[in-house]
Amino acid sequence: MQVDLFDYHLPESLIAQTPLPDRTASRLLTLDKRTGEIGHHTFEQLERYLEAGDVLVLNDTRVIPARLFGVKADTGAKAEVLLLKQLEGDCWEALVRPAKRLKTGTVLHFGGGAPSEAGGDAEPPLLVATVESEGDMGSRALRFSYEGIFNELLDRLGHMPLPPYIKEQLPERERYQTVYAKHQGSAAAPTAGLHFTQDYLNRLEQKGIQLAYVTLHVGLGTFRPVGVETVEQHEMHEEYYEVSAETAELVNAVKRKGGRVVAVGTTSARTLETAAGEDGMLQAGSGWTGIFIYPGYRFRIVDALLTNFHLPKSTLLMLISALAGRENVLAAYREAVEREYRFFSFGDAMFIH
Repeated sequence: MQVDLFDYHLPESLIAQTPLPDRTASRLLTLDKRTGEIGHHTFEQLERYLEAGDVLVLNDTRVIPARLFGVKADTGAKAEVLLLKQLEGDCWEALVRPAKRLKTGTVLHFGGGAPSEAGGDAEPPLLVATVESEGDMGSRALRFSYEGIFNELLDRLGHMPLPPYIKEQLPERERYQTVYAKHQGSAAAPTAGLHFTQDYLNRLEQKGIQLAYVTLHVGLGTFRPVGVETVEQHEMHEEYYEVSAETAELVNAVKRKGGRVVAVGTTSARTLETAAGEDGMLQAGSGWTGIFIYPGYRFRIVDALLTNFHLPKSTLLMLISALAGRENVLAAYREAVEREYRFFSFGDAMFIH
């Protein structure tokens, strides 16, 4: 299957650069996966498409301020690091720039002061990273040394890792977190969940819609483009996930009663499908998933999906095409472009049912 089959035209002006002041103020495009029927609504009208007995499954990962700006210890040249996942202890997988100049053995300093005008020495850096090994596509294994608590230093020195297509500064960090974000570890937000306020979640629960939580820490797979010609050649990067016994019991009870499992975001969908048993029931557990869902895949857990609009030729666009059909999805995207929906992380929402 050719990757080009998942391409579409998107004017750059439709890429949302900033979040809306009100999380629930976005628009909502609905797509019937059986008929291809498209509807246009506001996000708050999502509850019309949910019924008592359904369960919303949300990814409660929390984004860490994973982008660090520092300098090379030997030359003072600027360097940028994006932490992707903790490998063990103080060793992290990261994307670095400029990758060509950050070889094995390179030492980076973060948070140090500049030398004083009187000629005094610079303040020592708060964080020191040494490149231990080199991976593909600019990835590196970095080992950090520091005094104090790493997460506190990261919170002090780090910046939120906004995607490269967002050029504007984020006014406040929490707008790139879901209101239910709990477990730190993501290099990107599960953006479908950004539309919810706690009040709106409460409203859904009052209607009889249940809420369940899974964790998937978003990593390199979000940033890695599909650089092959055919879909089958692409390899996903593994990401850490957890499904609690409580969530598995709740989801399975809903399935037995004939309710729908509604994944909030592609990360929740991938977690659910990773943890699906052969009997179609959800299994509690944790581990690493490299699941790649594209047309031809048969969903075992997910019945409906709330998501944002995704990049052309991306694995996420392939996932929703597996659920709703490629032609249906591309027709919906063409209509979204014509009606000037806001795209990507801070953009509008889509509900596939």
